[in-house]
Amino acid sequence: MILKETYALANGVAIPKLGLGTWFIPDEQAAEAVKAATALGYRHIDTAQAYGNEAGVGEGVRACGLPREQVFVTSKVAAEAKDYDSAANSIDGSLAKMGLDYIDMMIIHSPQPWADFRGGDYAEGNRAAWRALEDAYAAGKVKAIGVSNFLPDDLENILSSCRIKPMVNQVLLHISNTDRALLDYCKNQGILVEAYSPIAHGEALKNEQITAMAAKYGVSPAALCIRYVLELGTVALPKTADPAHMKENAAVDFLIDPADMEKLMRLPPIESYGEFSCFPVFSGK
Repeated sequence: MILKETYALANGVAIPKLGLGTWFIPDEQAAEAVKAATALGYRHIDTAQAYGNEAGVGEGVRACGLPREQVFVTSKVAAEAKDYDSAANSIDGSLAKMGLDYIDMMIIHSPQPWADFRGGDYAEGNRAAWRALEDAYAAGKVKAIGVSNFLPDDLENILSSCRIKPMVNQVLLHISNTDRALLDYCKNQGILVEAYSPIAHGEALKNEQITAMAAKYGVSPAALCIRYVLELGTVALPKTADPAHMKENAAVDFLIDPADMEKLMRLPPIESYGEFSCFPVFSGK
Protein backbone atom coordinates (compact mmCIF):
# COMPACT_ATOMS: atom_id res chain seq x y z
CA MET A 1 0.00 0.00 0.00
CA ILE A 2 1.52 3.28 -1.16
CA LEU A 3 0.66 5.16 2.04
CA LYS A 4 3.01 2.86 3.94
CA GLU A 5 5.90 3.20 1.48
CA THR A 6 8.83 5.51 2.16
CA TYR A 7 12.05 6.74 0.64
CA ALA A 8 15.21 7.23 2.67
CA LEU A 9 16.65 10.73 2.66
CA ALA A 10 20.42 11.19 2.50
CA ASN A 11 20.59 11.31 6.32
CA GLY A 12 18.56 8.11 6.67
CA VAL A 13 15.27 9.77 7.66
CA ALA A 14 12.26 7.99 6.17
CA ILE A 15 9.89 10.18 4.12
CA PRO A 16 6.52 8.82 2.93
CA LYS A 17 6.27 8.57 -0.86
CA LEU A 18 2.79 10.10 -0.95
CA GLY A 19 1.88 13.24 0.94
CA LEU A 20 -0.95 15.71 1.25
CA GLY A 21 -0.30 19.10 -0.27
CA THR A 22 -2.10 21.95 1.51
CA TRP A 23 -1.55 24.83 -0.93
CA PHE A 24 -4.69 27.03 -1.09
CA ILE A 25 -6.37 25.21 1.80
CA PRO A 26 -7.48 28.04 4.13
CA ASP A 27 -6.08 28.02 7.65
CA GLU A 28 -9.52 27.45 9.14
CA GLN A 29 -10.00 24.31 7.01
CA ALA A 30 -6.47 22.92 7.27
CA ALA A 31 -6.90 21.08 10.59
CA GLU A 32 -9.89 19.11 9.31
CA ALA A 33 -8.05 18.29 6.08
CA VAL A 34 -5.08 16.95 8.03
CA LYS A 35 -7.29 14.90 10.32
CA ALA A 36 -9.19 13.46 7.35
CA ALA A 37 -5.96 12.58 5.57
CA THR A 38 -4.36 10.90 8.56
CA ALA A 39 -7.56 8.92 9.17
CA LEU A 40 -7.19 7.56 5.62
CA GLY A 41 -3.58 6.56 6.27
CA TYR A 42 -1.62 9.60 5.09
CA ARG A 43 1.51 10.21 7.14
CA HIS A 44 3.06 13.11 5.21
CA ILE A 45 1.70 16.67 5.28
CA ASP A 46 3.23 19.52 3.25
CA THR A 47 2.69 23.19 4.06
CA ALA A 48 4.62 26.47 3.79
CA GLN A 49 4.89 29.85 5.43
CA ALA A 50 3.48 31.35 2.22
CA TYR A 51 0.34 29.20 2.41
CA GLY A 52 -0.84 30.98 5.56
CA ASN A 53 -2.13 27.74 7.06
CA GLU A 54 0.69 26.50 9.28
CA ALA A 55 -1.42 27.04 12.42
CA GLY A 56 -4.26 24.92 11.04
CA VAL A 57 -1.90 22.22 9.83
CA GLY A 58 -0.19 22.09 13.20
CA GLU A 59 -3.56 21.88 14.96
CA GLY A 60 -4.52 18.96 12.73
CA VAL A 61 -1.25 17.15 13.43
CA ARG A 62 -1.67 17.63 17.18
CA ALA A 63 -5.34 16.59 17.15
CA CYS A 64 -5.21 13.64 14.72
CA GLY A 65 -4.63 11.07 17.46
CA LEU A 66 -1.33 9.80 16.11
CA PRO A 67 2.00 9.96 17.93
CA ARG A 68 3.93 12.99 16.67
CA GLU A 69 6.72 10.83 15.24
CA GLN A 70 4.28 9.07 12.92
CA VAL A 71 3.41 12.19 10.91
CA PHE A 72 6.05 13.71 8.60
CA VAL A 73 5.50 17.47 8.43
CA THR A 74 7.19 19.76 5.90
CA SER A 75 7.13 23.54 5.82
CA LYS A 76 8.99 26.08 3.69
CA VAL A 77 10.97 29.21 4.49
CA ALA A 78 9.38 32.12 2.65
CA ALA A 79 10.98 32.89 -0.70
CA GLU A 80 11.66 36.45 0.43
CA ALA A 81 13.87 35.39 3.37
CA LYS A 82 17.28 35.89 1.77
CA ASP A 83 19.40 36.63 4.84
CA TYR A 84 20.36 34.54 7.85
CA ASP A 85 18.31 36.31 10.51
CA SER A 86 15.02 36.44 8.60
CA ALA A 87 15.33 32.77 7.64
CA ALA A 88 16.26 31.69 11.17
CA ASN A 89 13.48 33.76 12.73
CA SER A 90 10.97 32.36 10.25
CA ILE A 91 11.83 28.79 11.24
CA ASP A 92 11.18 29.64 14.89
CA GLY A 93 7.98 31.34 13.77
CA SER A 94 6.81 28.22 11.96
CA LEU A 95 7.46 26.09 15.02
CA ALA A 96 5.47 28.52 17.16
CA LYS A 97 2.56 28.76 14.72
CA MET A 98 2.34 24.99 14.35
CA GLY A 99 2.72 24.32 18.05
CA LEU A 100 5.26 21.57 17.33
CA ASP A 101 8.51 20.73 19.08
CA TYR A 102 10.17 20.04 15.74
CA ILE A 103 9.41 20.09 12.01
CA ASP A 104 10.37 17.00 10.04
CA MET A 105 11.63 18.96 7.07
CA MET A 106 12.14 22.64 6.30
CA ILE A 107 12.97 23.80 2.80
CA ILE A 108 13.70 27.09 1.02
CA HIS A 109 10.55 27.80 -1.00
CA SER A 110 12.26 29.42 -3.99
CA PRO A 111 15.73 30.54 -5.08
CA GLN A 112 14.31 34.02 -5.76
CA PRO A 113 11.62 36.10 -4.06
CA TRP A 114 8.30 35.44 -5.82
CA ALA A 115 8.11 38.98 -7.19
CA ASP A 116 11.42 38.39 -9.00
CA PHE A 117 11.08 34.66 -9.78
CA ARG A 118 13.87 33.50 -12.13
CA GLY A 119 15.14 37.07 -11.98
CA GLY A 120 18.10 38.60 -10.16
CA ASP A 121 21.12 37.18 -8.36
CA TYR A 122 20.25 35.91 -4.89
CA ALA A 123 23.17 33.51 -4.54
CA GLU A 124 24.53 35.06 -1.36
CA GLY A 125 21.06 35.29 0.18
CA ASN A 126 20.37 31.64 -0.55
CA ARG A 127 23.65 30.61 1.06
CA ALA A 128 22.71 32.65 4.14
CA ALA A 129 19.24 31.13 4.32
CA TRP A 130 20.80 27.69 3.91
CA ARG A 131 23.12 28.32 6.87
CA ALA A 132 20.03 29.11 8.94
CA LEU A 133 18.54 25.76 7.92
CA GLU A 134 21.78 23.95 8.73
CA ASP A 135 21.84 25.53 12.19
CA ALA A 136 18.17 24.66 12.80
CA TYR A 137 18.99 21.09 11.78
CA ALA A 138 21.99 20.99 14.15
CA ALA A 139 19.78 22.33 16.95
CA GLY A 140 17.19 19.58 16.41
CA LYS A 141 14.48 22.03 15.37
CA VAL A 142 14.15 20.22 12.04
CA LYS A 143 14.98 16.64 11.07
CA ALA A 144 15.80 17.27 7.41
CA ILE A 145 16.44 20.26 5.13
CA GLY A 146 16.03 20.94 1.45
CA VAL A 147 14.97 23.37 -1.26
CA SER A 148 12.16 23.97 -3.72
CA ASN A 149 12.05 25.27 -7.31
CA PHE A 150 15.86 25.14 -7.52
CA LEU A 151 17.54 24.63 -10.89
CA PRO A 152 21.01 23.05 -11.20
CA ASP A 153 22.78 26.43 -11.00
CA ASP A 154 20.85 27.28 -7.83
CA LEU A 155 21.81 23.93 -6.34
CA GLU A 156 25.46 24.36 -7.33
CA ASN A 157 25.49 27.61 -5.39
CA ILE A 158 24.40 25.82 -2.21
CA LEU A 159 26.62 22.80 -2.80
CA SER A 160 29.67 25.05 -3.24
CA SER A 161 29.72 26.06 0.42
CA CYS A 162 27.29 23.94 2.43
CA ARG A 163 28.02 21.80 5.47
CA ILE A 164 24.95 19.67 4.73
CA LYS A 165 23.74 18.95 1.21
CA PRO A 166 20.08 19.61 0.37
CA MET A 167 18.13 16.41 0.93
CA VAL A 168 15.20 17.25 -1.36
CA ASN A 169 14.28 19.57 -4.21
CA GLN A 170 10.52 20.10 -4.49
CA VAL A 171 9.55 21.09 -8.03
CA LEU A 172 6.58 21.37 -10.37
CA LEU A 173 6.49 17.95 -12.02
CA HIS A 174 3.71 16.22 -13.89
CA ILE A 175 2.87 14.40 -17.11
CA SER A 176 3.93 16.71 -19.99
CA ASN A 177 6.22 18.70 -17.67
CA THR A 178 9.16 16.45 -16.83
CA ASP A 179 12.62 18.00 -16.66
CA ARG A 180 14.71 14.87 -17.11
CA ALA A 181 17.99 16.77 -16.90
CA LEU A 182 17.01 18.21 -13.49
CA LEU A 183 15.85 14.78 -12.30
CA ASP A 184 19.15 13.23 -13.35
CA TYR A 185 21.16 16.02 -11.76
CA CYS A 186 19.38 15.65 -8.43
CA LYS A 187 19.71 11.88 -8.51
CA ASN A 188 23.46 12.16 -9.11
CA GLN A 189 23.74 14.52 -6.13
CA GLY A 190 21.72 12.25 -3.84
CA ILE A 191 18.88 14.79 -3.69
CA LEU A 192 15.36 13.33 -3.62
CA VAL A 193 12.91 15.12 -5.90
CA GLU A 194 9.40 15.93 -4.67
CA ALA A 195 6.64 16.56 -7.22
CA TYR A 196 4.18 19.29 -6.36
CA SER A 197 1.02 19.75 -8.45
CA PRO A 198 1.40 16.24 -9.97
CA ILE A 199 -2.10 16.61 -11.46
CA ALA A 200 -1.08 19.89 -13.16
CA HIS A 201 -3.39 22.03 -11.00
CA GLY A 202 -6.24 19.78 -12.16
CA GLU A 203 -5.68 20.51 -15.85
CA ALA A 204 -4.34 16.99 -16.50
CA LEU A 205 -7.80 15.63 -15.76
CA LYS A 206 -9.07 17.38 -18.91
CA ASN A 207 -6.37 15.94 -21.20
CA GLU A 208 -7.78 13.34 -23.60
CA GLN A 209 -4.54 11.38 -23.90
CA ILE A 210 -4.18 11.17 -20.13
CA THR A 211 -7.79 10.15 -19.61
CA ALA A 212 -7.47 7.49 -22.34
CA MET A 213 -4.33 6.08 -20.74
CA ALA A 214 -6.04 6.03 -17.34
CA ALA A 215 -8.96 4.09 -18.84
CA LYS A 216 -6.50 1.54 -20.22
CA TYR A 217 -5.30 0.86 -16.66
CA GLY A 218 -8.77 1.06 -15.15
CA VAL A 219 -7.80 3.94 -12.86
CA SER A 220 -8.75 7.58 -12.48
CA PRO A 221 -6.75 10.20 -14.42
CA ALA A 222 -5.61 11.61 -11.06
CA ALA A 223 -4.28 8.20 -10.00
CA LEU A 224 -2.40 7.85 -13.29
CA CYS A 225 -0.80 11.26 -12.79
CA ILE A 226 0.28 10.42 -9.25
CA ARG A 227 1.57 6.99 -10.25
CA TYR A 228 3.57 8.64 -13.03
CA VAL A 229 5.61 10.80 -10.67
CA LEU A 230 6.05 7.87 -8.27
CA GLU A 231 7.43 5.76 -11.15
CA LEU A 232 10.01 8.52 -11.66
CA GLY A 233 11.23 7.91 -8.11
CA THR A 234 9.83 11.12 -6.69
CA VAL A 235 7.56 12.03 -3.79
CA ALA A 236 3.99 12.86 -4.88
CA LEU A 237 2.27 15.82 -3.20
CA PRO A 238 -1.25 16.18 -4.59
CA LYS A 239 -3.28 18.97 -2.99
CA THR A 240 -6.87 18.48 -1.84
CA ALA A 241 -9.13 19.16 1.11
CA ASP A 242 -11.70 16.62 -0.11
CA PRO A 243 -11.51 13.22 1.67
CA ALA A 244 -12.94 11.50 -1.42
CA HIS A 245 -10.12 12.89 -3.53
CA MET A 246 -7.58 11.96 -0.84
CA LYS A 247 -8.79 8.37 -1.07
CA GLU A 248 -8.72 8.40 -4.87
CA ASN A 249 -5.21 9.89 -4.90
CA ALA A 250 -3.95 7.00 -2.75
CA ALA A 251 -5.36 4.34 -5.10
CA VAL A 252 -2.10 4.03 -6.98
CA ASP A 253 -1.01 0.46 -6.26
CA PHE A 254 -0.44 -0.39 -9.92
CA LEU A 255 2.48 -0.08 -12.33
CA ILE A 256 2.71 1.84 -15.59
CA ASP A 257 4.35 -0.04 -18.46
CA PRO A 258 7.73 1.53 -19.40
CA ALA A 259 6.53 2.14 -22.96
CA ASP A 260 3.51 4.00 -21.62
CA MET A 261 5.75 6.00 -19.30
CA GLU A 262 7.71 7.15 -22.37
CA LYS A 263 4.48 8.11 -24.14
CA LEU A 264 3.32 10.13 -21.14
CA MET A 265 6.72 11.78 -20.79
CA ARG A 266 6.58 12.93 -24.40
CA LEU A 267 3.10 14.45 -24.32
CA PRO A 268 3.08 18.10 -25.40
CA PRO A 269 3.04 20.61 -22.55
CA ILE A 270 -0.30 21.59 -21.08
CA GLU A 271 -0.82 25.06 -22.54
CA SER A 272 -2.67 26.62 -19.62
CA TYR A 273 -3.13 26.00 -15.91
CA GLY A 274 -6.34 28.04 -15.91
CA GLU A 275 -6.55 30.27 -12.84
CA PHE A 276 -3.04 29.13 -11.83
CA SER A 277 -1.41 30.10 -15.15
CA CYS A 278 0.31 33.20 -13.76
CA PHE A 279 3.25 31.50 -12.05
CA PRO A 280 4.38 32.05 -9.42
CA VAL A 281 1.02 32.70 -7.82
CA PHE A 282 2.65 34.20 -4.72
CA SER A 283 4.15 37.05 -6.75
CA GLY A 284 0.93 39.03 -6.77
CA LYS A 285 1.25 39.47 -10.54
